[in-house]
Amino acid sequence: MIDVRQFTPSDYDAVVAVWQAAGREVVPRSELTRDPQLYVVAERDGDVVGVVMGTWDGRRGWILRLAVHPGHRRRGIAGALVAELESRFRAIGCPRVNLLVMPDNEAGLGFWRAQGYLPMPDVLCTKPLQKV
Repeated sequence: MIDVRQFTPSDYDAVVAVWQAAGREVVPRSELTRDPQLYVVAERDGDVVGVVMGTWDGRRGWILRLAVHPGHRRRGIAGALVAELESRFRAIGCPRVNLLVMPDNEAGLGFWRAQGYLPMPDVLCTKPLQKV
């Protein structure tokens, strides 16, 4: 049975293990302070097996990172995490949720389309800022 619940600081090491197993970049603990109500984990038999992070800019919600441990995929965990995060967005009055998917990530695009997310023809621009 999967339990989807609020992330707590004591979950950090388990979440790092999920990100690493999924081949995702690890988010430093220091960056997990904004919008903590929008960080959700999935547990199975007491082990964290999935995580999704969201943020709210006051206008739009953003899904920043979704990961499920490879050994627990194809069991509805990602969908359950997204559904819970969307519920939390609705509770704070968020009218729209955005996310980014790399164009060559066909599996990811398929998953998000199945969740009702539509690709947009926007152009992503980015600029890394060096620390001063």
